[in-house]
Amino acid sequence: MERLQKAIAKAGVASRREAERLIAAGRVRVNGQVVTVLGTKVDPERDRIEVDGRPIRTEAHVYVMLNKPAGYVTTAKDPQGRPTVLDLVASVPQRVFPVGRLDRDTRGLLLLTNDGYLAHRLTHPSFEVVKVYRAKLQGAISRQAVHRLRNGVLLDGRMTAPAQVRVLSRSIDSSWIEIAIHEGRNRQVRRMAQAVGFPVIELVRIQFGPLRLGDLASGNFRYLQEVEVQALRNTVLRRTGSR
Repeated sequence: MERLQKAIAKAGVASRREAERLIAAGRVRVNGQVVTVLGTKVDPERDRIEVDGRPIRTEAHVYVMLNKPAGYVTTAKDPQGRPTVLDLVASVPQRVFPVGRLDRDTRGLLLLTNDGYLAHRLTHPSFEVVKVYRAKLQGAISRQAVHRLRNGVLLDGRMTAPAQVRVLSRSIDSSWIEIAIHEGRNRQVRRMAQAVGFPVIELVRIQFGPLRLGDLASGNFRYLQEVEVQALRNTVLRRTGSR
């Protein structure tokens, strides 16, 4: 038995907080009866749970790591008809969705799942899940620029949080850096690099929370091991306990 809002969140219908609002609004039925009391206990395998008249699916959760190539958009459907990351995981029988976004030209680690509860926490800014990127920048990055990236730059009228930055190589024409951030602003690494005068030429995400891309080939995916899934859960649980 588990709380109704948790069962809805685990089914990927909504985050737990959103599920609570659905329950309070009288939009949830259990075995045909409207339930508005938060914390009502249900058995997801036996009870029929409906949201807005539609039964929720209680299929097993799956967690997929994809090495996203450039040229794919991180959406379920694209009005312009461009290929999406879901095209690359079409053989996964469950309906999965991306956890966060990578822009079209960015490559690397993308997590997909049908676990809405965990996905919400992994992407919510308050949980500060670290993302690590390797970026090829135009020009030989200066010490001053590295210092600014580490201490935050002004984007949209507010400073970015401090970042961990390591210079991997530097030449007259280009530099490679590794940068770790925990915010999720739109195209953040690209905009930070542009703000300090060294535009991004290539960008690849190599780590998401405790997950590392490793040697997974571009365009390929694999299912996470149970120990990796538990590591993701522990990441947000530790953060929950510290707030």
